[in-house]
Amino acid sequence: MFATDDHDSTTKECEMSQPSNHPSPVRQLQVPPESAFHTGKKGAEELVPSRYAVKIGDIDVMVVSDGVLPLPTVMMGHNADPTVRANWMVDQFLPPDAFDWPLNAVVVRSGSQTILLDAGLGLDPDLNLPRAGQLLQRLQHADIELASVTDIVLTHMHMDHVGGLLVEGIKERLHPNLRIHVAAAEVAFWESPDFTKTKMPDGFPDALKATAKNFLSQYRDKLVPFGEEVEVAPGVVARRTGGHTPGHSIIRVSSGELALTFAGDAIFAVGFDQPNWHNGFEHDPEEAARVRIDLLRKLAGTGELLVATHLPFPSLGRVAVAGDAFRWVPVFWDY
Repeated sequence: MFATDDHDSTTKECEMSQPSNHPSPVRQLQVPPESAFHTGKKGAEELVPSRYAVKIGDIDVMVVSDGVLPLPTVMMGHNADPTVRANWMVDQFLPPDAFDWPLNAVVVRSGSQTILLDAGLGLDPDLNLPRAGQLLQRLQHADIELASVTDIVLTHMHMDHVGGLLVEGIKERLHPNLRIHVAAAEVAFWESPDFTKTKMPDGFPDALKATAKNFLSQYRDKLVPFGEEVEVAPGVVARRTGGHTPGHSIIRVSSGELALTFAGDAIFAVGFDQPNWHNGFEHDPEEAARVRIDLLRKLAGTGELLVATHLPFPSLGRVAVAGDAFRWVPVFWDY
């Protein structure tokens, strides 16, 4: 089983973080300053834990935070009425103009295979994102050596999912027989990507294209493309959904009566009660909404665990139906 963070420090953090009074009024919400308790240290000495491990039957699963990515809130629903969108942010006690998107990746151990689900943002100095790109060092602090990773499954090839593999010196540390599983449709898309339906901040399309091109140049010989579905390891199945990108995929981990789905970018925090809002990074937003609603219905029916790239860490929760929409039910942390 994976090593986990110290339970005492986790419990203390939870105790310190409880508010003494409910914020009022919510429309005067301000972004709080960085915690005075932050130690500035990484890994096992971080006050806020950056990894969380669970068992899915005989399979070990660890969610690892890659940090946070500041983006404008319009990216959460560019087709929504601006007032409705702003009210949603305030109702969630989030700043109305920009907030930190969580970045999560997952490590799975099934039998003799260690599988990394997505590879994080990396550390591109031109991006100036010092609070993101933490995955590689956090894997190291979790005693997960890159050379032990037998397989990587990519939900898609946006830079916050492949950039970690492009950090200088990383390729040399990977297993020589590493297999990188990605939908064939995703590889084909990035040969000539279409951004006509996206609503991204300036510079992002060029950065995404450059990152995908660089990734394919460096790792094409490691790719194991699949069509609609592939079993990467016993109980670990990747399935193409499309929508967010043409080859976007989700990964389902199942063992015995237990299951967990890593949804990548099919689901965002706003997508439970506003599943028809279009995310600015979606290359086919209408199809992405259809995929999202279908997936949420299935997860609400099965009751299985959900993890997604941009849900608040540790991201583990379940889906419930709430009228014509859905509700995210975070798990109670197991200390």
